[in-house]
Amino acid sequence: MLRRTAITFLLASICLAQDNVSRMEQVVRSYVDAKQFMGSVLVARDSKVLLSKGYGSANLEWDIPNSPAAKFRLGSVTKQFTAACILLLEERGKLKVEDPVKKYMLDAPETWEKVTIFNLLTHTSGIPSFTGFPDYHSAEAIAATPEQLVARFRDKPLEFQPGEKWNYSNSGYVLLGYLIEKISQQSYRQFVQENIFNPLGMKDSGYDSNSEIILHRASGYAPGPNGVTNAGYIDMTIPLSAGALYSTTEDLLRWEQGLMGGKLLSPASLEKMTTPFKNDYAFGLRVHTANGHKVIDHGGGIEGFNTSLAYYPEDKRTVVVLANLNGQAPEEIASKLAAVAHGENVVLPSERKEVAVSAATLAKYVGTYELMPDFDTVMTLEGGQLMTQATGQPKFPLFAESETKFFMKVVDAEVEFFKNDKGEVTHIILHQGGRDMKGTKK
Repeated sequence: MLRRTAITFLLASICLAQDNVSRMEQVVRSYVDAKQFMGSVLVARDSKVLLSKGYGSANLEWDIPNSPAAKFRLGSVTKQFTAACILLLEERGKLKVEDPVKKYMLDAPETWEKVTIFNLLTHTSGIPSFTGFPDYHSAEAIAATPEQLVARFRDKPLEFQPGEKWNYSNSGYVLLGYLIEKISQQSYRQFVQENIFNPLGMKDSGYDSNSEIILHRASGYAPGPNGVTNAGYIDMTIPLSAGALYSTTEDLLRWEQGLMGGKLLSPASLEKMTTPFKNDYAFGLRVHTANGHKVIDHGGGIEGFNTSLAYYPEDKRTVVVLANLNGQAPEEIASKLAAVAHGENVVLPSERKEVAVSAATLAKYVGTYELMPDFDTVMTLEGGQLMTQATGQPKFPLFAESETKFFMKVVDAEVEFFKNDKGEVTHIILHQGGRDMKGTKK
């Protein structure tokens, strides 16, 4: 009897695992069919790969399919490698993350007096991000040395005093690359290759180049008004240590296993790297909770490529989504794949059913909702259609699933409205990317 029960349980487990992988493929395929995703995907539990597959084309003009061997620009997923380089230098006694930048950069401007390496790692330096400067797009195609890159932002006023606030800064991570080169007496490219890629056996990873022949490198694309177009040009000296690396899904699994498995950093260094400071941000990584699970992740975006790399420490699960088509699909896909892998129910946009809601009910939702300080979403009713517009973003329509739950079609996001005992709308919950964000009605 026990034996039969054990066999039945084993068969059920196998069927469930197969169903999960099948559902994962459905998730990815829904984005491929909607022409929102081309790229490679990998899901693994510890070292066991559950899904590893390419979708769409690595090169549309030659109709070459994507595969797990395809190499993609990582964009800001690069930042965790830069953070690890800094910690390796600290372990070797070359620096301390608490040190002021001026200790290693004698000509640092006076405004950086209190800026530390820790501030750079956690986006709390106050140094403005050069990728947001008005002249950035006119200069991104021109090669620059690390010194020339630093010169673009070194004389700009700080946005706030170091450590007081958080604001994502590519300048901070470029400056880290500059410091790595000065302290190690090697180029950033050499240091990453010799101290991370080679030791971890990441043979399909490197610093991207506009001139070198890189086998199996995917071409980058962007959506356009008349269909997909070749992505714009960026000289790969520009993103440097903030976003210039490339890799494959399988190499990024090696990275997660090496980093989280203690093969690269000491336990103390890994603890530093994965401890969030402000806004769930640690060293080149976000550390937060998604659908009840702790996740350590980061996304990336650069001309022609968007990426997402997530690690769930509770069950040592890795989710990698690398796209050679710009858009938000990788983060959405990664979140859904993780949910499926954890046995949760996932509803795809194509599976949602739209229902009619009266104009009187919709009118109650009109107003401004504060999601974060200085970041609101405004609900309006236009021609019987409920619309939402977040600070600094376009206006999008909301579609009803029920009287209180609505969804968007342009991105995979849901908004749920909540009322008090008097029937007055008090707040919303924005569900997006596995995260729930409360917005209080003003």
